[in-house]
Amino acid sequence: MKRNLKQGKVKLIASVFSGDPELIRETSRILERIFGRIDFRSPIMDFIHTDYYNDEMGRGLKRIILGFKKRVRPESAYKAKLETNALEKKFTLNGKRRVNIDPGYLDMSKVVLFSTKDYTHRIPMPRGIFAEVTLFYKNKRYNPWPWTYPDYGSEEYCAIFESVRNNYREGA
Repeated sequence: MKRNLKQGKVKLIASVFSGDPELIRETSRILERIFGRIDFRSPIMDFIHTDYYNDEMGRGLKRIILGFKKRVRPESAYKAKLETNALEKKFTLNGKRRVNIDPGYLDMSKVVLFSTKDYTHRIPMPRGIFAEVTLFYKNKRYNPWPWTYPDYGSEEYCAIFESVRNNYREGA
């Protein structure tokens, strides 16, 4: 395990949310085919921190956080967003997404998410993707930045990412 950490490889993660729990399960199975074995799966949680997606995806959204066993190089991890964008399009109905997939990565010091939207705190990556350090590890826990989305900054999500971090550290 220490070898992977020294080589600088990171743990790929993804958030999947939808109003259809079966679509979350199907998307998870497809992501596993794309990125390799899932070795962390959070409970399905209510997506309650924003109503931003209600017009497009409806109400009653549910979310799951996934971690993948295979480690990736951080400089190429942005490619996961290209894959997940294509998968979201596959499930689009009448011009509206039915599933949202937010990939990123985790290492011992941070959680990074990828987006197609630029903003002051995001770093451009190739092919129209932007990287954002969403959480940082300090004082034996993950902590939010001022720009961190409320759900990711919540105690519940920080605890989930702590579990993923332990999994990453142990090489599971």
